[in-house]
Amino acid sequence: MKILFFGDSITDARRGRESDFNDRFGAGFVMQIAGELLLEDPLKYEIINRGIGGERIVDLYARIKKDVWNEEPDVLTILEGINDISHDVWHNNGVEFERWIKMYRKLLEETKEKLPNTTIIVGEPFVLHGEISNKDFDAYDKIRERSKALKELVEELGLLFMPLQFIIDEKAAKYGEKVLLADGVHPTVYGAKLIAKEWLKLFREKIL
Repeated sequence: MKILFFGDSITDARRGRESDFNDRFGAGFVMQIAGELLLEDPLKYEIINRGIGGERIVDLYARIKKDVWNEEPDVLTILEGINDISHDVWHNNGVEFERWIKMYRKLLEETKEKLPNTTIIVGEPFVLHGEISNKDFDAYDKIRERSKALKELVEELGLLFMPLQFIIDEKAAKYGEKVLLADGVHPTVYGAKLIAKEWLKLFREKIL
């Protein structure tokens, strides 16, 4: 079974680009998932990380043929969204809500058409207070509105949605925000493990 993860730095997590060693998974939630699945059966799963740090929805769309469609994965997971706001806050080059959701729809609809036998999981983007997001937290916090629209789109298209913001909020209230997201955006080891746990639960309940 070929499982591909597609997204930004949260997926990327400093993965090795030209390596057959463990660093090809990165140091984030993909590595956590790979460890669990490969422990169950090291020959059953091929796990591919195609995250690239800093990317927006338009960047993912531009490379989806090369990095996703050509691979023809059995399971595809997409986790993206915060950079479309972040690039606006820091560089005035983000992707505003209406264009973002239209572009996400285009990406998902075309992927369904190109890969009719692939199960698609769409992860919910998330944010907490931190060094990055505190530059303009009101802007970053609008990711929650985007997530609501994304969930509706995913359900409309008959795909799988992986909720994350609520569980991250819940754990942050108990342990502190920095325990989950080091800078308000990027997961710590604990945060990555939490994402992996939610993914594995969805995978085992809906796909296996």
